[in-house]
Amino acid sequence: MPVVVTLLIVVLGVSGCSREPEIVPAPSQMRRLTESQYRQTIADVFGSDIRVVGRFEPDLRVDGLLAVGTSLVSMTANGLEQYETTAREIALQVVSPAHRDRLIGCQPDQSAAGRECAEKFLTGIGTKLFRRPLSAEEVQTALTQAQLSAQQLNDAYAGLAASLTGLLTAPDFLFRLQTVATNASQSSRHTLDGWSRATQLSFFLWNASPDDALLAAAAAGELDTPEGMARQTDRLIDSSRLNDGVRAFFDDFLQLDGLGTLAKDSQIFPAFIGSVAGEAREQTLRTIVDHLVVQRGDYRDLFTTRRIAMNRTLSPVYEVPAAGKDWSIQEFPQGDPRVGLLTHVSFLALHSHPGRTSPTLRGKALREILMCQTVPTPPANVNFTVVQDVSNPHLKTTRARLEAHLSDSECASCHKLTDPMGLALEKFDGIGRFRETENGAPIDTVASLENTEFDGAGGLGAALRNHPAVTSCLVQSMYRYATGRSTDRTTRPFLAYIEKRFAQAHYRVPDLMRAIATSKTFYAIDANDASEAALASSHLPHADVPNSKETR
Repeated sequence: MPVVVTLLIVVLGVSGCSREPEIVPAPSQMRRLTESQYRQTIADVFGSDIRVVGRFEPDLRVDGLLAVGTSLVSMTANGLEQYETTAREIALQVVSPAHRDRLIGCQPDQSAAGRECAEKFLTGIGTKLFRRPLSAEEVQTALTQAQLSAQQLNDAYAGLAASLTGLLTAPDFLFRLQTVATNASQSSRHTLDGWSRATQLSFFLWNASPDDALLAAAAAGELDTPEGMARQTDRLIDSSRLNDGVRAFFDDFLQLDGLGTLAKDSQIFPAFIGSVAGEAREQTLRTIVDHLVVQRGDYRDLFTTRRIAMNRTLSPVYEVPAAGKDWSIQEFPQGDPRVGLLTHVSFLALHSHPGRTSPTLRGKALREILMCQTVPTPPANVNFTVVQDVSNPHLKTTRARLEAHLSDSECASCHKLTDPMGLALEKFDGIGRFRETENGAPIDTVASLENTEFDGAGGLGAALRNHPAVTSCLVQSMYRYATGRSTDRTTRPFLAYIEKRFAQAHYRVPDLMRAIATSKTFYAIDANDASEAALASSHLPHADVPNSKETR
């Protein structure tokens, strides 16, 4: 089988790229809210004490990111029914005696004052949910629904809940719709309007809907100018809520959602109790936020840092003294085998088999996730018996079994891309515990990345830290995450420009996010493609929302 390693980003002419290059604007798109974005929006609009109960349709991972999949997912009839059930429960809580005084603040009865109360509530809440002002027609539709439902149910608050349920099941809430600026100058007409800009910016930096200040900036026209965009971008980046945005990106980028369904053989790994996977995910995200946001560290140093978040649940797996009940940042001493992101339980356990390690899976993750390269899929008829036979008395270590497996030249062509790196992590077992031997035999962790040879996890981390594909991949992945689009040859000049700015900022991730958020490209849109924009005028609670690609 031919070896194909595809670098998804090709940097051309970076040294000469001083101004943002022009790119062909992309078509408008819809992006479905993720479960975390939905939950956060409800908490921001109504308060954290409003419970969100219900199941969500699974997200779709495209080109390595769930964020890209949000622009490609459909909404099934069953999914819409689940959203409606969840919305109804939320609305009933909002109008309940425990919450109505705080969230409504007036009496929405059949009097003139009651109608004014309902209108004020629905207009204000609608703006927050739709991330733009409601039109007069939309307000009238919501009011009419509230009145009719109130008459049928003989309860003004129940009528308001019915109307709120409609807002919560509208495409304008469940999807992030993009609208072209209609009052822009001829030279900049291919751009999002202020409301869509606010939405794009907030979900990128905070993984949440725009706050009141950002919506006010959109209403005032502040987001229509580069200076206004820069001010709001800096405000969002300076907020503690940037932590949430950074967490959301790296959770998606590192595919940590896989820990939610990770299973290990309890006979082989009894220490991998039910809470370990979730705590390992949290550990990695806390470590990343501490290094990148709190410490404003160099992204590349994530692969060599000895600082790590720790709590009591994970202490036994790491074989360190029990930490406190809450999280704290610990630092492993020099010479300790634990060094860098790749020695986290989250990475080691996620990219292993249920009962054993896998240099191949770990190496594949390094290539595909961290370096944006493609590893070919193995042929369907590959015989893995020799690798899986951990009881073979003559092939006691994983390295020995892999070498025997690679006697097949067709297998070797793929494994040479993954195993030389993955073998550096073999002193960590299938759940990430350190070990010196396997089946009584010493473990050899001499490994290599292209022309660089090293020994162990520390050497691997140092090699990746200095590899240009690692930072290029982060830039590309961050752009795809922010825009919900895959990249192609037309975006390469822009990515090269952003990569140069990332390097100039000493590889600080908040600066990378700012460079993307303040670019013209981030808000560029093809004004001639209005296929999805028409959906913005449809606010029926039971609207049939098609796959965005299928409407083109």
